[in-house]
Amino acid sequence: MNATLPLSILDLALVPEGRTSSEALADTATLARRADELGYLRFWVAEHHNMDTVASTTPSVLLAHLGAQTKRIKLGSGGVMLPNHAPLAIAEQFALLEALYPGRVDLGVGRAPGTDQSTAAALRRGVREVEEDFPRNLLDIMGLLGDVRTETGLWERFRATPAATSYPSVFLLGSSGFSPQLAGMLGIPFVFANHFDMGGTEQAVAIYRDHFQPSVLLDQPYTMVSATVIAAETEEEADYLSGPQRLRKFGMRTGHLLPLYSPEEAARHPQIGVARQMPSNTILGTAEQVATGLEQLAALTDAAELMLSCATHGIAHRLRTIETIAGAWGLG
Repeated sequence: MNATLPLSILDLALVPEGRTSSEALADTATLARRADELGYLRFWVAEHHNMDTVASTTPSVLLAHLGAQTKRIKLGSGGVMLPNHAPLAIAEQFALLEALYPGRVDLGVGRAPGTDQSTAAALRRGVREVEEDFPRNLLDIMGLLGDVRTETGLWERFRATPAATSYPSVFLLGSSGFSPQLAGMLGIPFVFANHFDMGGTEQAVAIYRDHFQPSVLLDQPYTMVSATVIAAETEEEADYLSGPQRLRKFGMRTGHLLPLYSPEEAARHPQIGVARQMPSNTILGTAEQVATGLEQLAALTDAAELMLSCATHGIAHRLRTIETIAGAWGLG
């Protein structure tokens, strides 16, 4: 397979039914250590709020923990939801992480709140203000982290860290048309949330390429595309293991959040039939089948890197997925 194309991992610190946040976070650390050993390029965690199945609420805190348990893998946010935070606070957090783990820190920034509007309001401020301020806030973060693009900004008066010797890499995340256009105009890497399973992947990456302008960071577009993956001994087993995440996505789309059931419980759930009928771009099967599907996704999107998300119920299934895909892809 195409071992020259990097693979990375996105993890949400999922909390299966009957487990605790502490156990979920320990599982994420186990997965990060194994990804580090296997040769994956990055390990990112995402910011979500007020969700029973996700323990990753504060990426910077979790990344500090993961950095101490890994050796070479790049660590980052996929992403930090900028509408919830003051730009200086985010710049300070990730500058500190970069000082702790030089050359290993990525700041992936998203425009969505990562939660419902009521929770978003409790976290920071109103939607209208966020939409109007996002480009300005992103440019302020970039300036505070050493990439000055404007004549004025927070970087004139403040420092994210007093004596920086290196800076985090900044990525812009998106699942619609706004972010790829902005990422292209700024000449920074763009990450499309294909694992959201909402469509629009080809259009978004095309918008990014069409609007790309070379910058001090990039002389050509750098596109990262995420994918939900499940690998098992057989395609039938992988499909069976997909039941919990199919129900989880069904619940999110219908406004009735469901626990992350075990595969056995998911198979007995009264809504599993409807959940399985929903369109899905999950790449599942044997490791070789998944690797083939990833190659097809990369070719379709002209991706420079793929980021894998595995939302199975147990850590054993997630470990097996990233181990067998690494073998089939030729990582190491």
